[in-house]
Amino acid sequence: MADLGKQDAKAFGFEPYPLSADEEYMSPGQEAHFRAILLAWKRLLMEEVDRTVHHMQDDATNFPDPNDRATQESEFSLELRTRDRERKLIKKIDEGLARLDSHDYGYCESCGVEIGIRRLEARPTATLCIDCKTLDEIREKQRG
Repeated sequence: MADLGKQDAKAFGFEPYPLSADEEYMSPGQEAHFRAILLAWKRLLMEEVDRTVHHMQDDATNFPDPNDRATQESEFSLELRTRDRERKLIKKIDEGLARLDSHDYGYCESCGVEIGIRRLEARPTATLCIDCKTLDEIREKQRG
């Protein structure tokens, strides 16, 4: 639901960045564009965390029937697992914001090449260019 990587930025109210041939990569305008995307995504995730806390507090019922209790515990467990994944995603978003602050955002951590505006719009937390990511996935597959 809150995974921006599986949806484009436009779905969250952001138009794709208008590229121009004479604009330098990761210009102040591009940095502002990605900062806005990352902050909106983080805000959305934090709202989900708040909703989960309120939902669990409001719906925590001590059911007398063991099956009902087990169902509730299973639902809560799934919800907590989802929030844990989102917590990790918030950490990646914060790391992206820190890279923006240091002007390292948008460059591959492995080879230093530009990741690309459209790739970053699809996956704002990307830290590898497509070539390095492909090699990383091949290595991971080989290791099992």
